Amino acid sequence: MKFTPLRLPGAYLLEREVFTDERGSFARQFCRREMLDHGLDFTVCQCNLSGNKHKGTLRGLHYQKMPFPEPKIVSCWKGKVFDVLVDLRPESPFYLQHISLELTENDAFSVYVPPLVAHGFQTLQDDSVVYYQLGEFFHPEAYDGVRWNDPKLHIAWPIAENIIINQRDNNYALL
Repeated sequence: MKFTPLRLPGAYLLEREVFTDERGSFARQFCRREMLDHGLDFTVCQCNLSGNKHKGTLRGLHYQKMPFPEPKIVSCWKGKVFDVLVDLRPESPFYLQHISLELTENDAFSVYVPPLVAHGFQTLQDDSVVYYQLGEFFHPEAYDGVRWNDPKLHIAWPIAENIIINQRDNNYALL
């Protein structure tokens, strides 16, 4: 795997090395040893799939608060998504700044989201599927979110009309 640091400290673009032959392809999705070699002490505690029927579906911006901060590795297994990370670490020089990128089923990329960085995505194609590897167990008492359209964040979501979003994500408090 190739690790490319992103602008937010501790966030990485992970690129799988894809090997192909007459049978198809093979790629390593995760290697704990390689993560440790890059200073990321990540143990998979849980894996989740997010199936999204319609283009324009928006999920997020989610994170887990202390004492259960949640690192994650996010991949698009089907379709195409606009992926967003928001730095919520007050000590970070990038506090309340975000990065965004597209993930597709056709690329070999995943994103490592460090603890206390909120994550969300918007689907750019129908029937998109996002796969999460989580480095902490789900703790409902620590689960929280940031409003997707908070004016302090200046996120330019690619689909602005007819967004499909649940009530919880649409009603998180503004910063």
